[in-house]
Order: sequence, then C-alpha cells, then structure tokens
Amino acid sequence: MKPLVTVLGGTGFVGTELISRLARAGYRLRVLTRDSRGSRTLAVLPTVEQRATAVHDAEALTRAIAGSDVVINLVGILNESGFSGRGFAQAHTELVRKTLAACAANGVTRFLQMSSLGASESAPSHYLRSKGAAERLIREAPPALRWTILRPSVIFGTHDSLVNRFAGLLRLTGGLMPLARAEARFAPVWVGDVTQAFEIALQDPSTIGQSYDLCGPDIVTLADLVRLTGRYSGTPARVIPLPDVIGRMQARVMDFVPGKPFSSDNFRSLTVDNVCEINGLARMGIRPASMASIGPPTSVDKAPIDGAAPPAADRHACANIDAWTSISSVAQCVIHCSAAPSPNATGW
Repeated sequence: MKPLVTVLGGTGFVGTELISRLARAGYRLRVLTRDSRGSRTLAVLPTVEQRATAVHDAEALTRAIAGSDVVINLVGILNESGFSGRGFAQAHTELVRKTLAACAANGVTRFLQMSSLGASESAPSHYLRSKGAAERLIREAPPALRWTILRPSVIFGTHDSLVNRFAGLLRLTGGLMPLARAEARFAPVWVGDVTQAFEIALQDPSTIGQSYDLCGPDIVTLADLVRLTGRYSGTPARVIPLPDVIGRMQARVMDFVPGKPFSSDNFRSLTVDNVCEINGLARMGIRPASMASIGPPTSVDKAPIDGAAPPAADRHACANIDAWTSISSVAQCVIHCSAAPSPNATGW
C-alpha cells in the first residue's frame, strides 16, 4: 500500500498539480483546506481526502496529521497585513514550527517543504527571510526527521497565475506596462517539473537531507516575461522600465492600497536575482522544460476583436490570487496595479 501523504497548501496552482500527479501514482492523499467544501477539482480523485483544518491551531494540526506517513508543506503568502514581518513569520516560519511539532507528536518522519529560491535569513525582504527561517527550523530538526527542501524559481504552466494575470493587465492597459525592477532575472520552471521533483523526493532516499534549487533552462528578465505574455495573448507589450527610485515610490503608495497589489516587500524581493547556481532538477535526473517547449497556457485568452471591451472576467483577472511558496508569487504581484489580491492569501 502506498504511503498516506498529508498536504498543506494542496488546493493552489502547484498543489492541485501535485495532488493530481500523486493520485495517478497511487498515493493516498489527505489535503488540509480552509474551506469545508474543499476543491471540486480534487473531489473527483478517489484516493484524495479533503479535511477542513485550522492549520495555525497547533492542536487541530496535530489531529489532522495523525496517521500520516509523509507531510508536504506548500503554504505561503504574498503579502501581510502591516509592515512588521509578523504576518510572513506566522505563515512561513511559525506554521513550519507547528507542523514539525505535529509530525513529531505523530511519529511522522518524512517531511517535504516547498520554499523559495533566494530564501535566506539575510535576504532583503520579510518574505525571503521568513522562508529562510523556516528552512533553518527544518535543518535543525531532530535527526529522526527525514526532510527535503525544494526551492523553485518562478513557476509556469496551464492555468498559472503568472502569464494569465500579465495577459489581463496588458488588455486593460492596451499593452502599456510601467514595470518596477524590469531587469530582475528569473529562470521560469514548468510546474510539471516541480511536481515531478516532489514525486522523486518521495521515492528516492538519496534526497533526504538535501535542498534543491529548481530552475528552467532559460534565464529571462521580468520585462521579457511581460513581452512573452503579450505575444501569447495577442496584445503586444510596451514595457516602460521604472528607475528604482520611482519603483520604490510606487511600492510605498501601493503599501496602503487595499490588498497591497505591489508592496515595498515585493520590491525588496525583486532586488535578488531568482536563478540557480546549480539546478536541482538536473541533480534529480529531470531535464527541465522551457516555456517555448511547453507553449502558452491553455487558459490565456486572446485580445478582444475589433476593439471590443474585454469581458468582466478579464477586467478582474487579478482579483483573486493563489499564493505560491515561491518567488513566482512576487513576480506576479509586481505589476498588479489595477487589482488587489488578498494580503493574507494562501495556497491552501
């Protein structure tokens, strides 16, 4: 019988892809969700149980993990309420602390964490520092815990938030895109490669005690990503790179916009290039797929014909956001000047 894998953050973009992959491989899965109704996409998978759980309640989390063989944490937020870093610490660091304690209480010895490329306690943003602090807690856990940390760059794939939100914004602006940190560098990684890395980590004991930076084969700038989206969506992008002084001012103003479509913390995260020195996909025997080889997400809509106004769904393309536990989330948020994701959105 395959192990029982409990997943925190299993209903977001990456989580849904991962759960689907592991279900096809025969794993028994328990997905902890905030919503008692769960995900309709996952509800049709026969080996998947969805359990409504207040994961920040240590006792509830311990009960939810009982009986598990493996725990995977995908939870993350893009922005916090306020500016102190406490929201990031609660979502990224304290939740990991509680999850590790729940694992220990239940005798769970296998733990997989999706962190963020660039995570470090010395990083310039609360987002990256809180992710780095979570990694330290994992590495300092008792020897009985067999952990693996995966650190992806910006993630793309069918139904991703990256390309589709850029496409919606380009339609709203007629292709004009003032862009902070336009030269920030990324190595976009396909969601299929990320989920394959998780599956390999579950199967291969040589991954225990290892961290893997996950990158695609190409290095692109944020401006490149916007232009690529313009080609995919039929709305050519005219990128206007903003000097850092203007970008910081933009971020400070957006700090006080409901939902923080772009924040000072996002800006600071984007000062760190999001590329791999050593690609963990190659270490795991995965040949990374490029954006060109995968093609545009199937959900990207073409621009309206004959100057027709975009439909309401397009005008509000940025209104709801899935939080990822990778820097891809920050890349998405950089240009959200016309819509506001929840500051406390999570991927679970």
